[in-house]
Amino acid sequence: MDKDRVLNEIFENDPFGLLATKPKSYSTRTPDERMKSSFDEINQFYKTNGREPLPNTSDISEYQLYLRLKGFRGDPDKANMLRDLDEFELLKEPSGFVAEPKENYFKPKKIESIDDIFSGDQLGLLDDDLGLFEFKHTPKDYDRAQADFVAQRRPCKNFDQYEAIFKAVQQELSQGKRKLIPFKQDNLRAGDFYVNNGVLLYLENVNLDEDVQKFKSGSRQRKDGRTRTIFENGTESNMLYRSLYKVLLMNGKAVTQNFEKVNEGFAETFGQISEEDEEAGYIYVLKSQSQDKQIQSISNLYKIGYSKVDIEDRIKNAEREPTYLMAKVEYIAGWKCYNMNPQKFEQLIHTFFGTSCLNIDIFDERGQRHTPREWFIAPLAVIEQAIELIINGKIVNYRYDGESEMIVRR
Repeated sequence: MDKDRVLNEIFENDPFGLLATKPKSYSTRTPDERMKSSFDEINQFYKTNGREPLPNTSDISEYQLYLRLKGFRGDPDKANMLRDLDEFELLKEPSGFVAEPKENYFKPKKIESIDDIFSGDQLGLLDDDLGLFEFKHTPKDYDRAQADFVAQRRPCKNFDQYEAIFKAVQQELSQGKRKLIPFKQDNLRAGDFYVNNGVLLYLENVNLDEDVQKFKSGSRQRKDGRTRTIFENGTESNMLYRSLYKVLLMNGKAVTQNFEKVNEGFAETFGQISEEDEEAGYIYVLKSQSQDKQIQSISNLYKIGYSKVDIEDRIKNAEREPTYLMAKVEYIAGWKCYNMNPQKFEQLIHTFFGTSCLNIDIFDERGQRHTPREWFIAPLAVIEQAIELIINGKIVNYRYDGESEMIVRR
């Protein structure tokens, strides 16, 4: 069959015009239009940033605008054509500038850098005629900055008030009195320390506001606001609360409280004991010395209990009692209680750490099964902090997050 005849029949038998095509029309801007459009971008950058584009930046968009402005300044003809658009006097050269004679524009120049290539493009051969850098559907870097104030770090004028605190926190971290733990959203609160990209920072305060945002899935409440964040390198920032949360979530750590100060608060509360005060008993923290591999493999496993008798006497037969996991225990910490109900104290501790309670069966010497309920998986510093919160009555405002091993606000 004749291929040409078959193709002709196909194209001629097209009642709906499906095969009809329209030639594409291309609107090509003139060189003058391209030049004015390029200068408009420089004006827009100045409006947004309050300065002309600079060369010493990692922003390729700004660097391109810098080279473009440099070319306009060095070409008297182009500069004269753009005078009417120069609302910020950007074409005015710095004092002492002497324009290069036009007859030297086309002399061969020594090329030693990328700047030499772009600055030597007197014919505009490297101009973006095809609009490769004209992004219509994605904002430019300096356009994104208009959406919200971009918080910049600036020198902290009263850093002398914080310098000693930062040094103390660093020392406490090296001494093990504080620890770095994974950052969680509930960890971010004013008055605490964090580490981002190896830099210690202090979240001094947050001005939080709640905003209701509507999504296809429904309305949600979103908390955000400006912070005052102090960095150990002597700078500060008023970055948004959610921005700080995001950078810490990507590459940050939370710093725990100093557990020694937790103990000091406890001692301050119970330090002024007189003869009129009634001794009620002891709250104690123990660590198992069991040889059982299953128990040995559990980190931060402690028994939190109460005793009316001296703790050393209470635990001397620990290896025979299921409540001590049928093994000797190490006495870690203890508190003598006055004018309070130790059983209630113990109950609050167990409720607070209830989600981290050890779930294991222990068999006594007669083979009877027991399930101890006073062993909890939590760092010692956190246990001591919880005891202080119970003493000062603030425990109701907090909860224990077993995943991050940290006490967080409800």
